[in-house]
Amino acid sequence: MSNTTPVVVVTGASRGAGRGIAIALGRHGCTVYVTGRSENPGDSALPGTIYETAAAVTAAGGKGIAVRVDHSRDEQVKALFEQVKREQGRLDILVNNACALHDQLTAPGNFWEKPLGIVDMLNVGLRSSYVASYYAAPMMVAQRQGLIVFTSASGAVHYVYGPIYGAHKAGMDKFAADMAVDLRDKNVAALSIWMGALKAERLQSLIDSDPGKYAHLADVTETPEFTGHVIWGIYKDPGRMAMSGSTVIGAELALKYGIKDANGRQPTSCRDTHRVAPAVQYPNIIR
Repeated sequence: MSNTTPVVVVTGASRGAGRGIAIALGRHGCTVYVTGRSENPGDSALPGTIYETAAAVTAAGGKGIAVRVDHSRDEQVKALFEQVKREQGRLDILVNNACALHDQLTAPGNFWEKPLGIVDMLNVGLRSSYVASYYAAPMMVAQRQGLIVFTSASGAVHYVYGPIYGAHKAGMDKFAADMAVDLRDKNVAALSIWMGALKAERLQSLIDSDPGKYAHLADVTETPEFTGHVIWGIYKDPGRMAMSGSTVIGAELALKYGIKDANGRQPTSCRDTHRVAPAVQYPNIIR
């Protein structure tokens, strides 16, 4: 493992999981590029901007660098990684987290009764993660070291909010599995990590919208920073290549690495709460 300060890109880090992951990696001294579209308060219905997150990364002990990127625009994504290469000369961790979450995603109803715009999370979310990985991989391969992470959830293997949400999560897991095949002999790992319900702006808004239905979620949430600390544990793990291609459950790896959430809380694995586990990936390879 190099002693050079790790360089990280966290996509979709204005708020929510991305913001928490970026700040956590800042606490470990990383230089973190924070991407998203929100530059000013009011750019989104939810609070948070890329500059606020970058400042929080720096305050946590790292170096936060905000870069406005519309992840539906491939040329902007390409320019982001060119900037990272030009300014840092390396890239150690990519966290694919950007996702276009429609306000009506969690609304009641069947998929044909919800706005068609919900499908956008297969563009900014699934496709955008492929594009970011496409531009990140050559840097990591050249230095023969790196980690590509896809943020996902157990909705990959059971119904949550409808088919678009599930397709996004399953796709993230599959990206990790198949990219790992191409990266295995390059010493670059690709993993998908299942997060639990996050105690962040969007979930709080959901709880407030129907406390009778969602209040229980407040007792089983993870802070957004929790996954960032788990990602750091993976990065520092000398055996991380053995995990490459797998979908891991953040709460379970936290136990392995001795990581606790805020106030000493130990989040519970969805394997226990939901009785689910990541899908099996078979070793067959057809080229």
